Amino acid sequence: MIRIKRVYEPPAKDDGERFLVERLWPRGIKKEALPMKAWCKEAAPSSTLRQWFQHDPAKWEEFQKRYRKELHKNPQGLQTLLEAARKGVVTLLYSSRDREHNNAVALAAYLKAHLAKTPCKS
Repeated sequence: MIRIKRVYEPPAKDDGERFLVERLWPRGIKKEALPMKAWCKEAAPSSTLRQWFQHDPAKWEEFQKRYRKELHKNPQGLQTLLEAARKGVVTLLYSSRDREHNNAVALAAYLKAHLAKTPCKS
């Protein structure tokens, strides 16, 4: 199961393994104060894409397309997240104020689709 959560929300017992999926460190949070498994910068949108998008809902559909292309070109950047998701609950942490139009929402959809296509190996 893949969940998303704003980085400023407190951790919960049912979060599973928590991963920060931002290219930049969130403002106002000390690195040692954020409980997480890893900071997955390589799974975040490129700086160019992030700056183009600027969390503009009018660009959301195009952002998702461009982000999926970036993710498709960098499958090794997703390995940690996919392996963790195959084992249990994963929470993707993001910093945006917009809860509907952010990279974690798009990344979660991409990961879920990828997991649905590639069954677990036993």
